[in-house]
Formats: sequence, C-alpha cells, structure tokens
Amino acid sequence: MEIYLVGGAVRDELLKLPVRERDWVVIGATPDELLARGFRPVGKDFPVFLHPDTHEEYALARTERKTAPGYHGFSVHAVPEVTLEDDLRRRDLTINAMARDADGHLIDPYHGARDLEARWLRHVSPAFAEDPVRILRVARFSARYAPLGFQVAPETLDLMRAMVANGEVDHLVPERVWTETARALSESRSERFFETLRDCGALARIFPELDRLFGVPQPPVHHPEIDTGIHTLMALAQAARLGADTITRFAVLVHDLGKGTTPPEEWLHHHGHEQRSADLVQSFCQRLRIPYLYRELAVATARYHTHCHRALELRPQTLLNTLLGLDALRKPQRFEQFLLACEADARGRLGLENRDYPQADLLRRVHQAAAAVQARPLVQQGLSGLALAEALRRERLAAVTEARRAFETCQRNA
Repeated sequence: MEIYLVGGAVRDELLKLPVRERDWVVIGATPDELLARGFRPVGKDFPVFLHPDTHEEYALARTERKTAPGYHGFSVHAVPEVTLEDDLRRRDLTINAMARDADGHLIDPYHGARDLEARWLRHVSPAFAEDPVRILRVARFSARYAPLGFQVAPETLDLMRAMVANGEVDHLVPERVWTETARALSESRSERFFETLRDCGALARIFPELDRLFGVPQPPVHHPEIDTGIHTLMALAQAARLGADTITRFAVLVHDLGKGTTPPEEWLHHHGHEQRSADLVQSFCQRLRIPYLYRELAVATARYHTHCHRALELRPQTLLNTLLGLDALRKPQRFEQFLLACEADARGRLGLENRDYPQADLLRRVHQAAAAVQARPLVQQGLSGLALAEALRRERLAAVTEARRAFETCQRNA
C-alpha cells in the first residue's frame, strides 16, 4: 500500500498559498484493507474513506469510463492494479494532477508545475470532455486564480466549446450548478467565472437570463459602459471589492435580469424592468434550487434597487413605503445587505467605480428613525387593530420626515 498527497494541497503549496484541505490517494489497496485499519467509508459513488484520526479523505486509486451523458454517467474501476499515473490522468487540470510521496518528492507526469509557472489552466487529457462539471470547475478556478494571472489554455477553451456544442452541459444537474456557482461567488474575482462561461458558450445554456443581458444598451448618461451584461459583471466586481458576502453578490448578479427582456424598440430605456427582474429572479432561483436566503435578498434588490438610487429625491412617504416593502424594520441585517448591493450597482459603471453613495447613508438614517418608533406606547394608550396601525404609521412617517430633513441639513453644511 502506497499513500500520496494529491490535488489542491500540492497545487496551493507550490503557489505558496494556504492549503485549505488535504486529500490522499491510496495505491495497491482494497476497501477491506482500509476498513480493517479503521477508515470510515463516505463515498457513495467512489471508494472514498475518512482517516480514523485526522478525518482527511483517502480515496482508492481509480479509473473511470464514460457510459452515459452527464455527471453521473461513469463506471468506476478501483482495484489495486491501478497506478498513480492512471489515477492522475483522470483529473481535470494539469495543476490538479500532481502528487507528493511520503518523502515529499513531487510526482508530476502531466507537467502541472510547468503550467503553474506559466499560469495556464490546461486539461490533462481528452477525457476532460466526458464530464460537464469540469466546465464549471475551470470557470471557478479562473475566478480563484485570476489575481495570479491565470488564464484558460486555448486548447482547453476549444474543448469546452466543443462540449457545449455537443450538448454535454445540458445534462448538468441544478444542485451541482449551484454548488459551483456559490463557490465561485466567494472568490475575489467572481466575475471571471461568468466571463469564462460566456467565452465557451456555456453561459447561454446554463444561465440564459444572464447571457441575454450582453448587447442590451443602457443610457450612457447613467451607464458609460452602456452594455447591460458588462455593467452586471462590473457591479459584481465592485461587490467583491466592497467585501460583500455571497448572498449579496448573488443579488448584484441578478438585479437587472429584466433588462434582458426589454423590447429592442424600447431601448435605451427599461421602464418596469424592476418587477420583471424580480419575477425572473424567482424563476431563476426555482430552476436552480437556490437557497431561500439568496432568493429573498435577490428579489428585494431587483424590485427596489432604483428606489435606493433615487432615495435623495423621494418623499418621506415613499421612503417609508420602501422600508416597509423591504421589511427593513424586521430584518435589519438583510437591509444592510440590500444597501451594499445597491452601492455595488451604483459603482459598477465605467469611470464611476469610486463614486460616493450618500443614498445608503440617508436610508440608514430614516431606517433608524422609523425603527425607533415602537408600538408599545400606543398600545398603552389603548390603541389596537387598524387604529394602532394608522397611528404607528403616522409616527414613523413623522420620524422619517425629520430624519430626512436633518440629513439634508448635514449635506448642505458639509
């Protein structure tokens, strides 16, 4: 039995990056031998075990053969005769197909270290084309390692395009699409994930609502970059720059989906795109089975982001209605996520990346003022039902009006 450290741990160590997790491959062993040593089986489709002490993953060396379309269409061959080189050959990228032995020596039969130096994401073998998830993984690695200058190798991009043309990506299951997308949204250059998918043609098949944004113009006075798709990715980049979490980044990504459905004769204006965007976000999230917290913020951002942008112009009554529509008084944390998403949207425009966004400050002030008005004193006065609701609204409107006036005074005196 021989054990080797493989995959991401070797790759990131060579890049001098923190190693997030350590995976191992076992050569010349059987499942019974690992079970006898106390390893616990966890792989449903593949022979993967957890170490009894470290709980790190140990996988028996294996080869795979394509038997049907899609991610699950493989037969797995894991026997003691499978070599380390056989196991590494089935991996997606050369930079992930390296190993270290017990003495720390690098085993690199497919020149992953050379591609690390040259900053290439390159497939190991033609077997790459058998698994559509690898398109998503390459796009995600492109987002992760973009700050280091990595690019997809031309021949790999050509292979990905062929996979799209052959319909292989049409067999991706929603859960795996979302898992890879959510991980990509956490990267510092998450926009590169979607750029890579668009470069190979997969964006139109996996995320058609996003793909149709490209080529749709917007008024240059508000959007010097003009193209809605470009703006969307610029806004996503700003969300990462502002330190937004993945839930907020997703809201930024889909906030303008409705502009993709504006009839060409109505360009450059997109009247009513907010509600259309909210409806499209609902169906988008349902199709990909996206978690509720992501859906909730994304729908709210799609519906109300222009209210936020116009906050300085809105009357106190409209400001209060916006707070209530966002359920901001009951969900202040989500309200902060909404404001950050709107700021990323405002800054995701050519030449306006560092603009101030006082609208968020105003909305924070009126939110604080409205939230300070409590129902208890009104209940103690004997109010209930409709009378209580009307009195509560009157007092909150008065508080919002005063907060708005104080904000304007501060702005004038600044």
